[in-house]
Formats: sequence, C-alpha cells, structure tokens
Amino acid sequence: MTDDDQLYQVAVRYYESGETQEQIAHAMHLTRWKVGRMLAEAREVGIVRIDVLHPRSRVRTLERSIRERFGLRDAIVVANGGGDDEQLRDRVAAAGADHLTEMRPVPRLIGVSWGRTLDRLAGGLAPGWATGVNVVQINGALSRSRQPTSAHSMASLIAHHGGGTATMLTAPAILEQESTRAVLENDRAVSDVLALATRADLFLFSPGSMGSDSVLVDSGQIDADDLARLARAGAVGDVLGRFIDAHGRIVDPGLNGRTLGLSLDVLRSATTSVALVSGKAKRAVCRAVVTSGLCDVLITDDQNAAHLLEES
Repeated sequence: MTDDDQLYQVAVRYYESGETQEQIAHAMHLTRWKVGRMLAEAREVGIVRIDVLHPRSRVRTLERSIRERFGLRDAIVVANGGGDDEQLRDRVAAAGADHLTEMRPVPRLIGVSWGRTLDRLAGGLAPGWATGVNVVQINGALSRSRQPTSAHSMASLIAHHGGGTATMLTAPAILEQESTRAVLENDRAVSDVLALATRADLFLFSPGSMGSDSVLVDSGQIDADDLARLARAGAVGDVLGRFIDAHGRIVDPGLNGRTLGLSLDVLRSATTSVALVSGKAKRAVCRAVVTSGLCDVLITDDQNAAHLLEES
C-alpha cells in the first residue's frame, strides 16, 4: 500500500464511515497521533477537501442549465452542503421563503398545498415580508389520523406575516367515496374556496414521494398498501394528493376521483407555479413535475438538479 493509498483509506474511514481516530488507529495498527497527522496531510495534499457553505448558498451554473433545458421561468438550486435529508429540506424551504420575499410585484393571492417543506417555508418568512398578501388552500388537508396536520397553521402563518388573511379548505385530501367528494365540491363552503383558489397569482406546492414517510400516509389519507399498489401501477409521487407517473399523467382515475382540490391542469395553466423539491427520494417526481409542465419555477438541491440534467 502506497502512502497516498493509506492516506485515502484513513480519510474514507474518518469522513465517510464515521469512525473515530481511535478506532482507525486500532484497525490499521497505527497510533492515534499518527492518524490525526495523516488526516491533516490528506487535506494538505488535496485528498480531502472541506467546503464551508452558507445555508443559502446557490449553484448558479445549475440554475442556468435547468432554466435553459426545461424552459422554466426560474430555477433556484441550493448547495447540498453534506447535510441529511432534514437539513436539505430546510435549505430548500429557506430558498423558497427568500424567493417569495423577493418577488416583484408581490403576489396578492397565493394558493398553497401542504406538507413538511411548506411548513418550514412558512416558518422562514419574517413578519412583514409583505403587506396585504392573502392565502388560500388548494387541496384538502384534514387528517384522518390522531396526529393533526399543520396545513391550516402553515397557511395562516404565511398570511399573518404577509399582512393578509387565510382562506381554509376544511376537508380531507382524499375521500372514501367519489360521490362524497362530488357533494362536498358542490357545497358552497368548499366550492367558494376552490373558486377563489383558481384565481391565485401564485401556486406553491411540494410534491410527495413514494416513500414510507409520505405525508399522505402519516395523515391517514391512504395507507402503506395503497402506496405500494400505486407504485406498482407506475406512480412516482403525488402532486396535490394526485398520484402521477413519470410523464405527469394520473395513475389511478378512481383514486383521483376521490381527491378533493384543484386539478393539475390548473397548475399547468397558472401564471406562476412554484415547486419545492428536496432529497433523493423525490428525484423521479421532480422530473415528472418539471417535464410535464406542472411548475414554471423549480426550487431544489444541487443533486436533484444534476440528476435532472443527466437524465434528460
């Protein structure tokens, strides 16, 4: 083994495998002092590079490539920074909050979906980020589980900090019967909200993945067996609770008929539709959203952006 090979092995064990210097020393029959010196040398000769990134660091070259390749109005790509999925979600949400704050003219009516990323976006908006901004929910969100969703508090927070009001859609995302969905959508308490939602200047949503941490499963809208069945049918994720394939097409018309909220065609015809996507689990649905016209602004991480460009 050459000196460089040994430096590389020590660096991999420490930085990638998470072993302590003491563990490495024991495994490689070295002293702990020697391991520490080798880690320092690995940095000096360029085997290890450490980048210190601001949480809002952006990758402008990828942004430009994404805009040009997919014909988007805008693309915002944040640097991964080596964090876990939750930290990455925070970065994308913070970028979404920044984008919303910087928009000119300021949107007067914002249509919002719900989920963990939008929760964090709302929390990242400073009080007074705008004046007179009203918010309306664009799909159902009431939970069937004992754990309530934060959809209403999220919409209220965006509106409150924007000096406006929030209009809630007090119904589940997915009903048990299509006839129930039809009755609700014909009730003025729901139909008036949906009519208002179609007039939004801006739509905000974060597509859901097919993973076990799906918010639709967590909230009791569907169960894990439903998710597995949808995956077998070709679903890559959901948008507004509507499950789509790689081409942005509805996978299960029956389930779609029980889903309450705006149709995906409203997003496709919107003046501005902003999708926030983070993490490896959402790569497939990210691609489907971008290539099928469901958004014209994408906010994502650099690994998702690079994957999009490679696949296309």
